[in-house]
Amino acid sequence: MIKPDLDQELPDDLGAVHFVGIGGSGMSGIARLLLEAGHRVTGSDVRESDAVADLRAAGASIAIGHDAANVGDADTVVVTGALWQDNPEYQRALAEGIPVLHRSLALDWLIRGHRVVSVAGAHGKSTSTGMIVTALREIGADPGFVNGGVIANYGRSSAYGSDDLFVVEADESDGSFLLYDTAVALITNVDADHLDHYGTQEAFEDAFVRFAQEATEFVVASSDDPGALAVTRRLEGKRVVSFGLADDADVRVHSVVAEGPVAFSIAYAGRDLPVRLAIPGAHNALNAAGAFAVLVTLGHDPEAVVRGLEAFAGTGRRFELHGEVRGVRVYDDYAHHPTEVEAALSTARSVVGSGRVIAIHQPHLYSRTRMMAGEFAEVYERLADHTVVLDVYGAREDPEPGVTGALVADRFTDASRVDFLPDWQAAADRVAEIAREGDLVMTLSCGDVYRIIPQVLDALAADRT
Repeated sequence: MIKPDLDQELPDDLGAVHFVGIGGSGMSGIARLLLEAGHRVTGSDVRESDAVADLRAAGASIAIGHDAANVGDADTVVVTGALWQDNPEYQRALAEGIPVLHRSLALDWLIRGHRVVSVAGAHGKSTSTGMIVTALREIGADPGFVNGGVIANYGRSSAYGSDDLFVVEADESDGSFLLYDTAVALITNVDADHLDHYGTQEAFEDAFVRFAQEATEFVVASSDDPGALAVTRRLEGKRVVSFGLADDADVRVHSVVAEGPVAFSIAYAGRDLPVRLAIPGAHNALNAAGAFAVLVTLGHDPEAVVRGLEAFAGTGRRFELHGEVRGVRVYDDYAHHPTEVEAALSTARSVVGSGRVIAIHQPHLYSRTRMMAGEFAEVYERLADHTVVLDVYGAREDPEPGVTGALVADRFTDASRVDFLPDWQAAADRVAEIAREGDLVMTLSCGDVYRIIPQVLDALAADRT
């Protein structure tokens, strides 16, 4: 794993920029902005993807596979934390003295001088960021933005704007959210995660305290999440606007109806505003409330903000429908923490009707799997009718002896409701064997589990039982 150096001095000009791992969700958005700013952009990735194709169409030159020669005559090399230290392109940049920036530093370079809204939290960042951007644009503003997922309304994850406001998904996983000169901080929640980086929950919370304390204008934070409450109690001299279900929230959510597209009401400043989003999920009522709190505190009309939020069509890899075969709908979701899995499966329950929910879980990170196997098993067993567990997607971590997807499957109390199938074709075939008309299949992980979806659709089409 390559960690950002929070004290690294940024160059005045990046020149020609090479991205190692350009197709990643964070990297691709930054690369697009640099292309639009007139920089020559090259990159590499391990495989073709929609993001790679889109960047090529926008003018980037991208190689598949990592090789030192790919760096070419780049003036700056941008890397992602998911790279191994021995990556040949990273090593060439170090050997030749080419400036190397973690992607968060490249983003920091891009947003310098802007009034930055930073959205942070263990869950809900991409959706909340997308909601803020969409509502602002619907109101008539033109913010810049960089999101961790494609905003469906615009088909992209980043763009420059003509306003001074810049909305960013601020990544807490490696501490890089502390880099940005944040004016407005939105904290969706502070649910313990990324302890492979922070070591303890206390250190994780400390980072959020610093993030919020350094916001120059105001902080918006959940009224319901214990971690967020712990953070806001430690702030000094900050204007804090709360949102959530709590009776004393500044922006209070109530009367939630989660069957299909979620509907609810927001109580704010003596007014009661009905909201009906275009997307499902009770958790998205809370995401919308956080976005609402940011926007009205910035001075926008509450009713106009509600109309803007209602126009939001979702983000990529967040309860995203990929196809339907034999009456079985197949979705993908980025959920990779037990809390996120609970929200995703609850959303599936709200739309499946009388059908069943079949989950395909790809554990993400060996450390998270080791520490949270029991929590994952409890959520899946409670909310999915059947779960197929794949093997661990290690990402930035080396394998740990004895840590496989079996750790999750073995923690089910009813072994008949789970299969551990490391072979993807066997997993797809098992799903097709189980599924029947009216069911909903969902892949869940921030790894590459979405790549199994064509196999699942093909298996469903081939099954004639």
